[in-house]
Amino acid sequence: MANRNVVIERLNQQSVELHSVEFVERKGLGHPDYIADSLSEEFSLQLCKVYKERFGQILHHNVDKVLLVGGQANVRFGGGEVLTPIYILMSGRATTEVSNNGVKEYIPVGRVAVESAKNWIRENLRFLNPETHVIVDHRVGKGSADLVCNYEARRENKCSNDTSFGVAYAPLDSLERVVYETERFVNSPYMRKRLPEVGEDVKVMGLRSGREIKLTLAVAMVSKLIPDLDHYISVKEQLKKELEDFVAKKSDLPVEIYLNNADRPDLGVVYITVTGTSAEMGDDGETGRGNRVNGLITPSRPMSLEATAGKNPVSHIGKIYNVMAVIIANKVAELKGVKEAYVKIVSQIGRPIDDPHMTNVQLLLEGGSVLTSGLQSEIESIVNEEFDQIDKITEGILQRKFTLY
Repeated sequence: MANRNVVIERLNQQSVELHSVEFVERKGLGHPDYIADSLSEEFSLQLCKVYKERFGQILHHNVDKVLLVGGQANVRFGGGEVLTPIYILMSGRATTEVSNNGVKEYIPVGRVAVESAKNWIRENLRFLNPETHVIVDHRVGKGSADLVCNYEARRENKCSNDTSFGVAYAPLDSLERVVYETERFVNSPYMRKRLPEVGEDVKVMGLRSGREIKLTLAVAMVSKLIPDLDHYISVKEQLKKELEDFVAKKSDLPVEIYLNNADRPDLGVVYITVTGTSAEMGDDGETGRGNRVNGLITPSRPMSLEATAGKNPVSHIGKIYNVMAVIIANKVAELKGVKEAYVKIVSQIGRPIDDPHMTNVQLLLEGGSVLTSGLQSEIESIVNEEFDQIDKITEGILQRKFTLY
């Protein structure tokens, strides 16, 4: 087990749950930013598959630059149509050709970009037709020569292809858990069957003020399944009741639900869509603008602004170190006397990925607990053990085992 540069310190601050005010956000399955993240990651995963099938290894790529430009729709109760398709630009850098004994072999990167995007849309968004509602374009360039060289020359000793950092914390507090689980509930198979009128575009904003939680949800409804205003109001009331019952079981604090707060039924203004996503009507999306590696946006906590989606899972620590930070934080938070754990890991380009420039572990300890040498040794052992088996992160990403956004 290698010894690495690990700095462990105690934080002298209040737990987030003791703050007077806390905000937490989650952008759900059909939100334009979530779509962009998903298409970046799906593109990367499919490239990894092609590279491994053809060359036995994952070649250099970072396709974390997907842009979604919202379309235009004419929506009405009982129907509607998409007037201007959503435009999706698949972009980034990838290895597009390989020289084998002087013979060049070309990789169909553009085709993989388009097919992976359309397949993901087809499998996840029930009412968004990837052939008629969406235009998928691609502008994928080769990786720059120095990065490709760095990547290919050091395959046996995998090195970071960027200088960046990963950040995570554990455990999630009560507001964070309820925000995450509320979005997952709305997009669950149960709700699909119970209320098929509910679209996939779900955004949850949580506010805790003192000991009270208020959740504001924006949930796109599907127009062709809603014949009139009365039906919309009925579905909205049913969904709110389902949500109230759900969060009552998930939170010890009182929770108030606000659903589609911009509705003005008296003026006929309600949140209905043709496709179940606001992307049909001018709402744009971009990789990295949505959820962080734990699936949440948490301004009360440290966060990395690095996009995890679409980066290669072999050497890009903007992806790998964010996942690693989550793993370490969760393990440290389980140690006796630890109330909250914060983990920050920074790299240097060209440095072996299993030897970060520094790992900083910050602790909020239970009242009366002290940062003993024994606790420090336990944490150092966790860090070293996880970095000794860092390849499992690559495999876990390829097997879709980790939350990335």
